[in-house]
Amino acid sequence: MKKELLCKIERIAVRAVKKAQQESHRKGLPIVYTKNGKICFELPNGSITTINPFSA
Repeated sequence: MKKELLCKIERIAVRAVKKAQQESHRKGLPIVYTKNGKICFELPNGSITTINPFSA
């Protein structure tokens, strides 16, 4: 029972994250995350950069 509940919660969370990412891209906003301790920006065109698009 516990494992089933955790799997269901994970599926819901994954769907919510994907929806938020799509909405951000649709609005022209980058997705910001860290990778190996560095801040990365996934731009709406799909490219990934470490250059902050808000300060450019």
